[in-house]
Amino acid sequence: MNTERIDELIATYRNGLLEDTIPFWLKHGLDREQGGIMAALGRDGSILDTDKGMWQQGRFAWTMANLYNTVEQRSEWLEAAKLTVDFILAHGYDHDGRMFFHVTREGRPIRKRRAAFSDSFAATALGACAQATGESHYADRAVESFNMFVGHMTTPGAVPAKFTDERPMKSIAVPMITLVTAQCLRDSIDMDGAAGWIDGAIEEIRSDFMKPDEQAVLENVGPNGEIYDHFDGRIMTPGHAIEAAWFVLHEAKQRGNDSELIETGTTILDWMWARGWDEEYGGILYFRDLNNLPVQECWHDMKFWWPQNEAIIATLLAHHLTGDEKYAEWHRMIHDWAYSHFPDPEYGEWYGYLHRDGRVSVPLKGNLWKGPFHMPRMQWYCWKLLEEMRGDAGG
Repeated sequence: MNTERIDELIATYRNGLLEDTIPFWLKHGLDREQGGIMAALGRDGSILDTDKGMWQQGRFAWTMANLYNTVEQRSEWLEAAKLTVDFILAHGYDHDGRMFFHVTREGRPIRKRRAAFSDSFAATALGACAQATGESHYADRAVESFNMFVGHMTTPGAVPAKFTDERPMKSIAVPMITLVTAQCLRDSIDMDGAAGWIDGAIEEIRSDFMKPDEQAVLENVGPNGEIYDHFDGRIMTPGHAIEAAWFVLHEAKQRGNDSELIETGTTILDWMWARGWDEEYGGILYFRDLNNLPVQECWHDMKFWWPQNEAIIATLLAHHLTGDEKYAEWHRMIHDWAYSHFPDPEYGEWYGYLHRDGRVSVPLKGNLWKGPFHMPRMQWYCWKLLEEMRGDAGG
């Protein structure tokens, strides 16, 4: 990748983050009265629903505290992080220590899910706030939330079964979120035991979810990595797998460009780019079947925002670590396609949901699933990585 392209991309990611994405959410979503973030926003930032998803609270608080820790110590960023993480601490936890998934604007509980992913996102937010403020109670609660997450998700029988004993299955979401949460807590509060959780998660992805004979990464497998020949067993989510790929590649970078981890990360990326890239229209498809059979989910061929975000990071990081121009070309393809379809030049931010051909499906900017996380994380990570690449190139 030449320096002209690097400079162009730095400006796109940096300016998009600091002048568009973050201002959009601070202006329209931050709840300065009750605390936290209201993520259900219309195209112009109007409030569609005041309920608050706990996933979004943790993700947004981490985003703002992380920017404070790594970009610039802006008081408005720290204020937003603390408003949100304090809302989590006040309203996010049930009597059993686990978090709710969905609460009212004021924090009254609405529903709770089987899984404990809200706890993992809260853990990263609390760790980042501990780093930003130096307040030890945030660090203590971060470790508690992480332990609740891994304890609940990895203890047999702790999670009410999504599948019965007739067809026991596990999801790649658990090791990949364990991996990135442990990485975040290692970096923010130097959490004891983080390296072990990271190593274990990578090994589980490698041994159980990566299928060399099929050159695929499955979303669900049996308890020992078995492939089940039915809809749930054959499903692949390219965006999830590509996200896991860059988590592994990031770990390789943190460990001095570890060759074995680079091989694992790029193999996942290679397999799932081949499975997920839409040769007809461009962009990353949502679901694919292992055997190229029809998929039962009706949105299987839509283009959601977050798989494109993850592919942008993964391809750039793979190019940086390997020097392979193939990944630079893939990065150009996914970046150019995403940036020609998702941004809203009139009101700012990105649409979240496109039809396969790139037409907008719904013009909202946020809901219980889409909020200020995947997009600003991509902009921040790529901006900082490209600055490193620019330095390596002598710029």
